[in-house]
Amino acid sequence: MVDIPPRPWPTGTPEKPEPLVTRVLAPNPSPYTFTGTQTYLVGAGDDRAVIDPGPHEAEHLQAIMDAAGDAKITAILCTHTHRDHSPAAAPLAERTGAPVMGCAKLVIADNGPRADEAFDTTYEPDRVIQDGESVEGDGWSLRAVATPGHTSNHLCFALEQSGALFTGDHVMGWSTSVIVPPDGDMGDYLASLDKLYQREDRVYYPAHGKPVEKPQQLVRSMIGHRRQRERQILRTLEQGPLSLPEFIPVMYKGLDPRLEKAAQMSVHAHLIDLERRNMVNRSDERWAAL
Repeated sequence: MVDIPPRPWPTGTPEKPEPLVTRVLAPNPSPYTFTGTQTYLVGAGDDRAVIDPGPHEAEHLQAIMDAAGDAKITAILCTHTHRDHSPAAAPLAERTGAPVMGCAKLVIADNGPRADEAFDTTYEPDRVIQDGESVEGDGWSLRAVATPGHTSNHLCFALEQSGALFTGDHVMGWSTSVIVPPDGDMGDYLASLDKLYQREDRVYYPAHGKPVEKPQQLVRSMIGHRRQRERQILRTLEQGPLSLPEFIPVMYKGLDPRLEKAAQMSVHAHLIDLERRNMVNRSDERWAAL
C-alpha cells in the first residue's frame, strides 16, 4: 500500500502547476482517492474549462468558483462517472450556466460489495465528446482521448497548447487503477495504456496523486506490472483450482485489509481477460489453468 502523505493537504487551495492549469483538491480522502479528487481548471484568459468537478460538496464547489475568479466557466468536462469525479457537474452547471461535456452517461446495476467508488447516476451530459473531438476556449483547447478500461466510458483530455494530458483514473500519480468488472475491463485497460504509450505527452495530471513527469516510462512500467500479475495468476493456478478470495493471501502478502476487495476485483478482471484468451476457465466459482 502506498503511504498517504501527512496532513495538512492543500484541500481547497488553488495551485498552478503550469500557466494554463489550476488544481483544486476536493475534501474526499480515502484509501481509493488518496488525498482526494483533484479538479483542474484550464485557461488563463477570459474563460475556464473545469475537468472532473468532483464530489457534490459545497465547500469544493465554492473553491472551484474562487479559483476561477473573474473568469467565466464555459465548459465542465468529466473523465468518467464514478462518484468522486462527476456529481459536482450538475450544481456547478447550475451556478455557471456552463454545459456538462465529456464521457457518456453510464449506470451499472451492482448490488454486491464494490471495491471502487460507485457510479454517479445523476450525471447527464449536454454533449458526449467522442475520441479525437475537441473543446476550445480563450487560449486553450482540449482534445478527448478515449481510454476505456477503468470504466467503459473513460476519457482523458489533452491540452494541446502545453502537451499536458489529464488522465483521470486511467493513470494516477500514486497507485495503479482499480479495474472492477463488469464495466471495468482489463483487456480494454491494457489497450488504452498502449494507446497512451504511443503518444508523446509531456506530463500527466491525474485525478489523484502527483503529476507524472515521465509519462511514457510510467506507462511502460504499468503495462509490465499487469503482465507480471497475469504470470503470477497462472503460476498460482499451477497448485490447482482456486476461488477468487483464495488468490489474495498468495498474491498480496501483507495487504491492508481495507484493500482486499479491490485486490479481488483486480484479480477477477485479469481472470476474465485470461478466460477470453483461452488460458483459464471457471466452474462453480473456481478458476483453473488450461
